[in-house]
Amino acid sequence: MNELFLNYLPIVIFLGVALFIGAALMVAPFLVAVRRPDPEKVSAYECGFNAFDDARMKFDVRFYLVSILFIIFDLEIAFLFPWAVAFKEIGAFGFWSMMIFLGVLTIGFIYEWKKGALEWD
Repeated sequence: MNELFLNYLPIVIFLGVALFIGAALMVAPFLVAVRRPDPEKVSAYECGFNAFDDARMKFDVRFYLVSILFIIFDLEIAFLFPWAVAFKEIGAFGFWSMMIFLGVLTIGFIYEWKKGALEWD
């Protein structure tokens, strides 16, 4: 019975730490909240100066393009980790499948680079 408790001890410690962090994050806003609000304390902070335009203004399409490109290459990394872990089991077929996948992404990256998608002029 004692060995059973020792096997579950890391889970109990993990749950205890998680509950402590969760409780601390729920109590922290009450401790650091603004007590006596004035216009200076509750004003929006934007790079040290007041906002000069509407918050609903249109953004340049490059912001969206960069975010989409980030998601694409982030997903590439998400596929590389399981592939690397199971590399011995998947054999040559898995290796060449990933090389084709990376090749297609590399061609796409070169295409977007040539089209100027990464330029901020």
